[in-house]
Amino acid sequence: MESAEEAVVLELKKQLEDEDLSPEQKLSLLNNGINKALNVAAVQTDSSVLTRVKSWLYHAGVLSHCVLALSLDPRRLKGNWPAAATLAQLTSSCCVGLDPGEHSKAFNRLFLPSVMDSLLSLASQLMRQAECLSLFRKVMDSVSWLLSGHTQLTTQVLSSVHYERIQMCDDVTVALLCVQLWIQTCTASRDFLSRLSDDSVLLLLNEAVGQLAVSSDSAVGRASVTLILLMANQLQLRLQPLLLSFRGLDNLLDKDWRGRGFDQDVDQLIALIQSDRGMMSPSQVSTERVRAACVIQAAWRSYQTRRRVKSLNRAVSSLQRRYRARRRQQQQQKEAQQWEEELKYQVCVRRQQARRAFHQKQRQLLQLLPPDQVQSYLQECERRAAVLIQSFWRGFRERRHYNTHRHTLRHTRTQQQAARTLQRAVRHFLQERRAAKAPPITPFWIGHKGLTDSRRAELKTQVEDYIAVHPSSHVSPEECERLHEEVQLLLLSELQRGEQRRREEQRMEALLAHTHTQLELLRDAPPLSVVTAPDAESFLSPSGPIAARARDAHNAMLQSSRLPWWRTLGEPVDMSTPTHLQDLEAEFGGLFVGGSAEVRME
Repeated sequence: MESAEEAVVLELKKQLEDEDLSPEQKLSLLNNGINKALNVAAVQTDSSVLTRVKSWLYHAGVLSHCVLALSLDPRRLKGNWPAAATLAQLTSSCCVGLDPGEHSKAFNRLFLPSVMDSLLSLASQLMRQAECLSLFRKVMDSVSWLLSGHTQLTTQVLSSVHYERIQMCDDVTVALLCVQLWIQTCTASRDFLSRLSDDSVLLLLNEAVGQLAVSSDSAVGRASVTLILLMANQLQLRLQPLLLSFRGLDNLLDKDWRGRGFDQDVDQLIALIQSDRGMMSPSQVSTERVRAACVIQAAWRSYQTRRRVKSLNRAVSSLQRRYRARRRQQQQQKEAQQWEEELKYQVCVRRQQARRAFHQKQRQLLQLLPPDQVQSYLQECERRAAVLIQSFWRGFRERRHYNTHRHTLRHTRTQQQAARTLQRAVRHFLQERRAAKAPPITPFWIGHKGLTDSRRAELKTQVEDYIAVHPSSHVSPEECERLHEEVQLLLLSELQRGEQRRREEQRMEALLAHTHTQLELLRDAPPLSVVTAPDAESFLSPSGPIAARARDAHNAMLQSSRLPWWRTLGEPVDMSTPTHLQDLEAEFGGLFVGGSAEVRME
């Protein structure tokens, strides 16, 4: 027998299956239904009832409806921002403390990221509304609550496009709420920071330091300093090497943030930074100096390399175009694979639900039947199952027979089509022969060709009468303006999505190029026993191999342009072999100045 909480959830699921619901009605129905289910579970003395209700909401698909409602177009949510903010709070509350059971993998990898993305998207939309600041704070509290329960979503939040939009807002209140979000999350869960990776901690620390460098508001500065101190208190030794990467932070705090009302916190943070710097050993100081020298050398070499490769715009453009096409193809394959996995998962779930419903219905029917009719009913079910199996087997056998004789059938059909084509051509030929032999037919009407003035006036009168009876339909200026505004909104959204895609592609291109350079350096690295100082210096910066590769490509292009026309025929010639270089020097009389593949930067 189902409980009252499960009955409420099933009733809500049944109501959501109605396709005629408008977005406003769906938001109201979700808010009222989830509130009712949670309130019924809250009055129970057993604390596990609330967990079961949240699990029922997830397995019944109610939370998926919540994600879809929060991801609607902003124009459809216009005027319903309070209901959307309330639904975001209820959704995040249901996702914390939920037991997905055997679907935990799909819940953590697919469902939770979609919930976080919809919450951040709603927050970025509310940020643009001047009158929705309280609703924006409510949605950010929902994000904080979801992060406190699922720490693995921190990297997604810090790298999200919607969160980057929120960070780029010039409003001081929005910046303060962003910092307070992390303070609230770290305070609510004492082990939140300890469960994060070093990369996530560095991203969070980078956001706090960025607010100190960009903002000039006292409240934002106090919150940023408090966040860094809270991280230092919880992480302790893990934060020390990360703070050393922010050079000049103590000078920034001393010059810009003293005398703002929180000097004690500023002094504590400055002392923490300077104590970490004082703990550096002489070897670490030497390493830092070597690193600084490497950075300066890398900057100078990159400047020289950029000057030398200015003439290679065409090759670089071709390389970028091919890489983007390959990256786009990989992204499409990845998305197609994700959709296929999601479809397979949904098909399995629906099959399981249908099988469960069928067995429940069969059990109910057996309970309703008299005892003396149960055996006959089971025999009838077996007979129908046997008929179904036989029909499937006969269909399979016929399809296999058709596949076996498909070639014969195709040949017969080809012969029939050829016969019809020949018959059609013969009939057309005979018809033309008969028409050529037949005498010409005298036209029945002989007289003046064209319209007379009276006939032209009569037709003009008929046209004017028809136009008067059937006026043309036209669009009003107001309708034209409305259509123009709608088209402009669609064009603006498309341009924004294109800009986001281009930014993501550029970022991925830079990461992939850096990764390829590092992999090639590691592949061609000499053994440690024979490493010299110039080799070690070349591994500290990838600009040397990049310059060598650019020079080799440029020399190869020059060499191919100097070849006579008869050398370009047949198989392509390898321009980097020493034998070919000697042939070219002998042919041009010692005037060849091309480089070799082993040239390195000095």
